[in-house]
Amino acid sequence: MTQINTKDSCIVWHEHKIKRSDREKLKNQKGCVLWLTGLSGCGKSTIANMLEERLNEKGLHTYLLDGDNIRHGLSRGLGFSEKDRLENIKRVAEAAKLFVDAGIIVIASFISPLTKHRQTAKEIIGSGDFIEIFIDTPFHECVNRDAKGWYKRALNGEIESYTGVDSPYEKPEKPDVHIRAGSINAEECVKVIIEKLSSANKL
Repeated sequence: MTQINTKDSCIVWHEHKIKRSDREKLKNQKGCVLWLTGLSGCGKSTIANMLEERLNEKGLHTYLLDGDNIRHGLSRGLGFSEKDRLENIKRVAEAAKLFVDAGIIVIASFISPLTKHRQTAKEIIGSGDFIEIFIDTPFHECVNRDAKGWYKRALNGEIESYTGVDSPYEKPEKPDVHIRAGSINAEECVKVIIEKLSSANKL
């Protein structure tokens, strides 16, 4: 049996009559991706959930892609090797790109530890639709918040390749939004995000 490859000439992109602009006009909003990055325990999931709730209250159409949830389906079977981490980000970015084409505001909450991970996502989604939000929480506070004890196990050598312990986290140098979550609560973090995005005409 011949395996079909997307590079084969028989695979041709099919143009649809309904365009992204039509979908956005119907929703009265612009699709984009709000990409939340930060260490495990930094507050990404809490902030992402609250952010979606506040945007929903404003009548905006959203969808939240969460790192753990994605690994139950779209990225099931992927591990945490460098190769698998990158593949996970690629799958998430491709899915997010479809949502953006549908005129949806996507909130993507992923550690995405390396600069090249986030750059790959940005290239797939498109720089104009990608908004990087760095949830910057001190490492010791992330450890203290760790109710499941993953950091403790990693620090004791029971878990390998744990981000922030024996696997690197490269902080974004110039994020679109920099949230110092260690000094303000989740509600205030969300308020800062929405204000900055609104002032930049992203929402």
